This record gives sequence, structure tokens and C-alpha cells, in this order.
Amino acid sequence: MEIDRELLLSWGAVIKKFMKNEIIFHEGDYPRFYYQILDGTVKMYNTNVDGKEFTQSEFKAGRSFGEPPLFIEEAYPSTAVACQDTVIIKLQKEKFLELLDKNPALLKKMLSLFAKRIYSKSKTAREIINNTPEIRIMGFLNDYKKKNNRENEKIEIPYTRQEIANYIGLRVETVIRTLSKMKSKKLVQIIERKLIY
Repeated sequence: MEIDRELLLSWGAVIKKFMKNEIIFHEGDYPRFYYQILDGTVKMYNTNVDGKEFTQSEFKAGRSFGEPPLFIEEAYPSTAVACQDTVIIKLQKEKFLELLDKNPALLKKMLSLFAKRIYSKSKTAREIINNTPEIRIMGFLNDYKKKNNRENEKIEIPYTRQEIANYIGLRVETVIRTLSKMKSKKLVQIIERKLIY
């Protein structure tokens, strides 16, 4: 969700720059701010006991992230990190909740955003639990194209094999092997190590 920058600033928000790979908040931290990206990209992820990363979501300029714990007095379930140098506007939790109280249209947009994210997570969980690696990869690729309004064209997928594996809960070797099979079936193209779908 994107809230007007000037509105956020009028409520006391501040702008902060995070360097590439800088942690914005850790899994287990308690939420203190509403975060919205002005420029850059943020990834939210979990790490298991073996150090394997599972990417929950990626957020680009104009999107907010990490909001649900603000409403339920719970710690963050994931870590947020800047994927590149990123500029974020942040507003203290109490001010953010007051802003929503005074702006029912914003609150309605927030509810819609939560509904879309829950729906997306449910679809992803279904694909991860019930499907083969090929179907999981296809689901990821289709979802990427849909989010970028490029469903009807072939595009370069800007993720490494490791990043795809992190998103869909597979080993990188499985992703590499499966993409090779998909290439032979002409489901994807791999040109100079770039994935085209």
C-alpha cells in the first residue's frame, strides 16, 4: 500500500536510507514503525536452523511492508533487509494507528492489502505443499509476471537460481535441474545463463 508521502511527513514520519544488505528489522523484534519504500527493494525472509533462507516476500518502491504485527502486538515473524541501497519513510506505530483511525479510506485500503497478501500466501502454500518442483517453479514465474503486469509476453526473470529456490522452498540443485528439464520441454528459455519466461 502507498500512503501519500506528504501525509506521512505531516504526521511526523522520517526518511531513512538503508544500505544494501542492511537489516531493517529482525525476526523476533517488536514493531515500532510503519515502513514504506520510497526507492529501492526490501526482502523479508526466514532462516531455518541449518541457515537455509526462505524468502517470504519482496517489496519495491511505493509498497509498504511489515504491517500485520503493528495491529496484533506480536513480534515480526520475518527479517527485513535492503536488497540494494533503499530509501524508506517510517512513521511511529502509535501515529500510524491514529492516522488510520482518522482516515477510514486508508484503513479500508489496508484491509484490502492484508486480504490480498493472505490470499497470495495461501496459494503459495498450496503450491509448495502439493506440487512437483516444475509446478512450483511455474507458479513462481507466473506470479512474478502477473505482479509486473507482463503476463502476455516473454520476459527475463531477474532472479538467480538460488533466489528462486529461496522463494519456493527447494534446494538450488533441484531448481537448476528442473529448469534444465523445462528448457528441453520449451517451457522456458535460458540464454547466456539468463532465464526467459
